[in-house]
Amino acid sequence: MGETDVAPPGRRARIVLRGPRLVVALAAVALLSLIAGVGAARFVVSPAELAARATAPEAGPIFAPVEERVIENRVTARADVGFADAVDVTIDTSGLGGPAVVTGHVPEAGAQLTAGGVALEVAGRPVLALPGALPAYRTLRAGLSGPDVLQLKAALAGLGIDAGDTTSSDYDAATSAGVSELYRRAGYAPPSPAPDAAATLRAARSAERAAESAVVEARAALGRAAAPAPAAAQLEAENAVREAQRTLDEAVADAEPTGVIERHRDELALAIARRDAAAAPGDTSAASAAVDVALAQLDQAQRDRVDAETDALTALPAAEVVFLPTLPRRVDSVRAERGSPVSGSTMSVSGAVLHLVGTLTEQDAALVKPGMAATYSAADGTTRPATVTSVTAKAPAAGEKAVKAFTMTLDPGELEPDVAERLRGANVRVDVPVEATAGAVLAVPVAALSAGPGGESRVELEVEHPDAPLATELVTVTTGLSAGGYAEVRSTDDRLVAGARVVVGR
Repeated sequence: MGETDVAPPGRRARIVLRGPRLVVALAAVALLSLIAGVGAARFVVSPAELAARATAPEAGPIFAPVEERVIENRVTARADVGFADAVDVTIDTSGLGGPAVVTGHVPEAGAQLTAGGVALEVAGRPVLALPGALPAYRTLRAGLSGPDVLQLKAALAGLGIDAGDTTSSDYDAATSAGVSELYRRAGYAPPSPAPDAAATLRAARSAERAAESAVVEARAALGRAAAPAPAAAQLEAENAVREAQRTLDEAVADAEPTGVIERHRDELALAIARRDAAAAPGDTSAASAAVDVALAQLDQAQRDRVDAETDALTALPAAEVVFLPTLPRRVDSVRAERGSPVSGSTMSVSGAVLHLVGTLTEQDAALVKPGMAATYSAADGTTRPATVTSVTAKAPAAGEKAVKAFTMTLDPGELEPDVAERLRGANVRVDVPVEATAGAVLAVPVAALSAGPGGESRVELEVEHPDAPLATELVTVTTGLSAGGYAEVRSTDDRLVAGARVVVGR
């Protein structure tokens, strides 16, 4: 504790502080010193600051010029650049009689597969590329029908090859002729029919000719059987009737005995019967039956010939065609090697044309429509044009919340091969102008706009005044499109022109 010493009479008392009292006293002195120092510093000003205060202008408005510009409202997104619909190409070699060895025409990565072109050569035969969603799962030949035949006819028609009625799903002679033309265009001979098909067709045609001859002979026999006796025989029979009649008449006139007259009557009846028989057609039952048999044999021979011709028509083996959803296609990678057997996927192909795929929010997707012009900025800083081709809702992935997002696809147009290769796999910025003014308009920064007491829009315009170098006046304006920090303005005040200045802050 602190102590106080008492001085003798006639001397002043001396106070001695010790312990806690001493600490409190020191703290109080320090606090008073700090407050005094801060207060004094507020009134201390350096000579430089005094000079600056003497020359600094008073605070005033901040101006920005009125401009003439095109105002565009844009949707901005990021998009990946790539080729569409990458798929693996597999070939059905189960129908080949020998080993499925790659013998030639192995494309390189970056090559393009076109409709009707050769994708690969296996066992000396081409594998032709055709557009179609259905895979080649069976050999197509005359007599078959189904959706794969319709697909083949459509593919041939797309190449300008006549394949018959494209609405019919039947593989007929016209389809066969179209397939033969497809091979000729590719530079290969059409597939040969089965080894015994040609011999079977020759035999069927020979049997048909023999059946036709048999029908001719049977009909001739029928004609002979149906014809009456020759004219001479008929005349002879008629003369015999007349002679018998005269003999009978003479016997009656001579009053010959009854027995003689009756005999002459019988001879006349016989002559008449022979005359009638000579004039009547013959019995044709047997000949008619022979004609029926010959016709039946001809009908069977014609059916056999049609079947043989069908078997001899050009077919499209499953091992010699590959259907891809769209063509042309770009070859991304090749796994087939010349001299090696085909195993699994031979190559990977994608769409031959680059496209840009980005994601939009629901609000932006409502503004973007197919056909809109756009631009995209590559990594090298170049800006290139593109066209929106589709905007579709994106399904959420498994486990993700159902957030509404949309996929935007754009077509970058035709690009040089080296440019397309550089862009492939890049992520670019895409700008889609969704609304724009019709040419350049008067525009002010959005910060220059204010609202009047009646809700009208105003700008504070710099005006000339003889007594004030920075005079301003509020001018009512009508606003238009606003984007990019600028707003279109219109006013009846002729002082609001390009180059005039408006207040944007203070």
